[in-house]
Amino acid sequence: MIKTKPTGPIPSGYEAIDGELAIGGLTASALVAQHGSPLFVYSTRMLDSRMAQLRAAMPDGLDLHFAMKANPFQPVLHHMVGLADGIDIASGGELRMALEAGAEPAHISFAGPGKRDDELEEAIKAGVSINIESPSECDRALKIGVALGKTPRLAIRVNPNFDLKGSGMKMGGGAKPFGMDIELVAPTVKRILDAGADWRGFHIFAGSQALSADAIIETQSQTLALAADLAKEIGRAPEHVNLGGGFGIPYFPGDEQLDIIKVGNALSDQLRQLPDILSSTQFAIELGRYLVGEAGVYLTRIVDRKESQGHIFLVTDGGLHHQLAASGNFGTVVRRNYPAAIANRFEEEPAETVSIVGCLCTPLDRLSDNAAMPQASVGDIVAIFCAGAYGASASPANFLGQGPASEILVQ
Repeated sequence: MIKTKPTGPIPSGYEAIDGELAIGGLTASALVAQHGSPLFVYSTRMLDSRMAQLRAAMPDGLDLHFAMKANPFQPVLHHMVGLADGIDIASGGELRMALEAGAEPAHISFAGPGKRDDELEEAIKAGVSINIESPSECDRALKIGVALGKTPRLAIRVNPNFDLKGSGMKMGGGAKPFGMDIELVAPTVKRILDAGADWRGFHIFAGSQALSADAIIETQSQTLALAADLAKEIGRAPEHVNLGGGFGIPYFPGDEQLDIIKVGNALSDQLRQLPDILSSTQFAIELGRYLVGEAGVYLTRIVDRKESQGHIFLVTDGGLHHQLAASGNFGTVVRRNYPAAIANRFEEEPAETVSIVGCLCTPLDRLSDNAAMPQASVGDIVAIFCAGAYGASASPANFLGQGPASEILVQ
């Protein structure tokens, strides 16, 4: 007998119309009929709701940045430019996309450990803030600024001596390609100031995808203390400190929503007790998946139903080439099931245990493994939730010549 594996929790905020999953007031069947399959659908209403909840929970005056690497789809990005206080980018390509979406250069920050000279030149010309990741990158940026006759806006990305406990991806603590070690920060800031460049402050990012409020609170406290220590060593207050993010969303069975009220209350207390050297500093947090992840659904049509040695496979026209993370091939050590449903049978009870697979010639192409689902047939539609972040743009769309999925933004 095949043992059923649980699926992750379906995000709140989705509804049913006539028993079908509906997004933005449209059923999954109607969306696929109009736009084809496979299809990523993003909800404006859910984006707005998440940002409103976050603003209500976080301290007044705290800037909320969108890390566009989570979802650079132009309609989503344009919408987020209007909601967020800043846009965080990680390449020259993202810089161009952010500017096309209407982001103000002064509200864009550029991080990433491998910035090319042409990207630095483009960023300095545009007037965005560059998060410097090494002393040599600093030297290159200053040299390019001189050649252009423009004053670079430079912050220091710090590799902290701590990480975010329980985070899915640790970005700080120990040897890392991201940012510069603490002992290099003050000398590099002095180099920036001596060169007459515009030193903007610090970017300190310790980890991502954490669901523990206590872990995030501890990390934010450590980050504020580190920023104060560095400012004292430099002898000058930073204008801006990006505290990083790390806010996670529930993907897997047993995951629970992050308590942002608890995080916000603690951060409010911490900001009220700042040392004098940080009293005039502007603080921000940088979030990607937390803002957009639950607002997206991947829809893919079942093209075959087959049985192999008692095991039922629902074969779809999509797969890991669009939703790499859901297949378990995007940094997951043990494969677990994302939230999933048969979209056009959304309110039906489970009737069988099935594996939902894609159309690729690889055993890695599994969207859901031994999951309890309503009985589904060819033509039915599978919904994979939490597809609004690190989905379409983080997956190998051209693998085996398949090509990208369609993407739409609905109400």
